[in-house]
Amino acid sequence: MQDLAALLPFLAIALIFWLLLIRPQQRRAKQLQSMQQALDVGDEVMLTSGVLGTLTSVDDETIGLEIAPGVTIRVARGAVGRRIDEPRTDELGTDEPGERPTPTPEEN
Repeated sequence: MQDLAALLPFLAIALIFWLLLIRPQQRRAKQLQSMQQALDVGDEVMLTSGVLGTLTSVDDETIGLEIAPGVTIRVARGAVGRRIDEPRTDELGTDEPGERPTPTPEEN
């Protein structure tokens, strides 16, 4: 019984670690994978390298990305980091896509 009581703090720390770090990362990975699977021709995307463009073709493993008029590159589907037309409220810290964050006194 004392051995179990000695392990209890370690188990609690492991559970907290899993809840705060591993679980949210797994959720983000699932969201990214589902977004990459739902890509369609005409979507505006940003690659993980920061390259912006419009999808011209979508295959199982690769996509065609028009980065300038008449310039198309072929990249792995997994290189897509996000869709441009999706609102980024998580970075803005607001609930509404059109709402701007309130500036702090240091920013004025």
